[in-house]
Amino acid sequence: MEMYPKEVEKLLLKVQKPGRYVGGETHAVVKDKSQVDVRFAFCFPDIYEIGMSHLGIRILYGAFNQVPYFWCERVFAPWVDMERQMKERGIPLYALESGDPVKEFDFIGFTLQYELSYTNVLNMLRLAGIPLRSADRPELFNIVVGGGPCACNPEPLADFFDLFFLGDGEEVDLEVMELYRQCKKEGAGKQEFLRRAAQVEGVYVPSLYEVEYHEDGTVKSCTPKEGAPAKVRKRSVENMDTAYFPESFPVPLIEVVHDRISVEVLRGCIRGCRFCQAGFLYRPFREKSIDTIDRQCRALCASSGYDEISLSSLSTSDYSCLNELLDRLHTWTEKEKVSLSLPSLRVDNFSPELMTRVNSVRKSGLTFAPEAGSQRMRDVINKNVTREELLHTVNIAFTEGWTRIKLYFMIGLPTETADDVAAIVDLGNQVVDAFFENKEKPRGKAVEVSLSAAAFVPKPFTPFQWFGQDTMEELAQKQQLLKTTKRSRRVSVSYHGAQTSFLEAVFARGDRRLCAVLEKAVEYGLHFDGWDDCFDFDQWMEAFAACGLDPAFYANRTRGFDEVFPWDHLDYGIRKEFLAEECRRAYQAQTTPNCREKCSACGAACFKGGLCVAERKDMV
Repeated sequence: MEMYPKEVEKLLLKVQKPGRYVGGETHAVVKDKSQVDVRFAFCFPDIYEIGMSHLGIRILYGAFNQVPYFWCERVFAPWVDMERQMKERGIPLYALESGDPVKEFDFIGFTLQYELSYTNVLNMLRLAGIPLRSADRPELFNIVVGGGPCACNPEPLADFFDLFFLGDGEEVDLEVMELYRQCKKEGAGKQEFLRRAAQVEGVYVPSLYEVEYHEDGTVKSCTPKEGAPAKVRKRSVENMDTAYFPESFPVPLIEVVHDRISVEVLRGCIRGCRFCQAGFLYRPFREKSIDTIDRQCRALCASSGYDEISLSSLSTSDYSCLNELLDRLHTWTEKEKVSLSLPSLRVDNFSPELMTRVNSVRKSGLTFAPEAGSQRMRDVINKNVTREELLHTVNIAFTEGWTRIKLYFMIGLPTETADDVAAIVDLGNQVVDAFFENKEKPRGKAVEVSLSAAAFVPKPFTPFQWFGQDTMEELAQKQQLLKTTKRSRRVSVSYHGAQTSFLEAVFARGDRRLCAVLEKAVEYGLHFDGWDDCFDFDQWMEAFAACGLDPAFYANRTRGFDEVFPWDHLDYGIRKEFLAEECRRAYQAQTTPNCREKCSACGAACFKGGLCVAERKDMV
């Protein structure tokens, strides 16, 4: 720490986890400031333990820092105890590598993973002493940028950010930093930089678009100006084998949420579950080769010292050569005592062969996500999993020695009835029955089945983006129904708060007018909204009232197929007509086959990569 060694050191004795705030980790990148042209503060709007578990920050940190004249440093949201101490002593938000204040950086970049982190984004800018609104930062400096899944509808943050990166960030982020370096050399102003940046594919500059509204509050039009494109298309990395992936990353000083190596095996998803935003945003489906994955796993094990590898993706069991991959990794992981885990297993391709290969899925418990209790509901959401498949899978698990099963569900899904909700508990009961009927189950152990139900949140770029979320009262009734439906004493039920899901839906489907609400919320001191001990629903409602906006207009209103969405000028390659057709099929409880079985012409073939090209040579 150069800037605040004494002050920060004194604070560390007064906060819960000092390791969050000191930097100095193995493989943290420290450069000579005089040799650097562009400084990038990579801000993760949550605490160190969550941010340091995130694969995206590891990839981009490495990609930026391999360029000699760029220096990317990490910044995390200080927890409330540290924030209090920093405010009392006038210490602004600083970066971990240099200890320099964030306001000394060219770029301040946020990853937007979750709508409830938006107040943390603004609060971090405030702690850094940087004006919140982009219009109040006229210089070519402190350029605030954002990326990640929530960038697909960045309108509730439009007034605060200078630009957003849509889609995969590995290439486009570096192109924009290079453009900035050029503009700086030429002495060009911020407006000129933004105008030029808007011409780069995958870059959205919100200030270059004018939004008009109808009298009923819906969007009338979004008009580009100063040569900005009418539609901004996301960036997609075509070849996962040649895409940048780090061979080392800063090894956390304290235990983090996912304390292990994470290696991405594929990007995208073939499934098309209608509620799942990531499944559409990350299309097309692109796999890495076994050689590449093996090389990356070896390099990270050697550099980090971790002894667990997580093979990560939206659906790792859809990797086409999974058994061969695991066999290859086993040639060295067993000798080195390194365990493998697959975080996203599907009910319909779980097998004893797979289990024997995954030596680390500890016998403590297995997790699956049927998402809905009744077959009708699973057809509505296009889950394409049957009750028989689920029971077959848990029987394999019981035979192999597992006794704890966790099942994830959603309530409040389109067309859901009370019977569909009760079917969640019925399914849990059937899993318990299957255990007792299984003659090869482990002796002397009791079965435990936990059912977890989250409230459904309609998201942009999904077939359910038109659907109004259940009101909080309706969700509370369904939660009550879950609690009171008769169940085996071996089944436990938990559910998530309806209030946070309501707020998530507001900001997921919101427009630019919500910028004022966010500003007001931060004025009221709201942040860490995803944390129960910080969330204050009444204060949020006051913020909406103060701005004259009704949150139900955004969350609970079912929208017509002809309505203009706040995000319609952003193009993720998925045709709106395709999503509308999928929505209609959902109302008929009709399923759609996955991308390997049959191409549904969603539009992602426009990126000319991955499975779309392999399956549809005619489109290239």
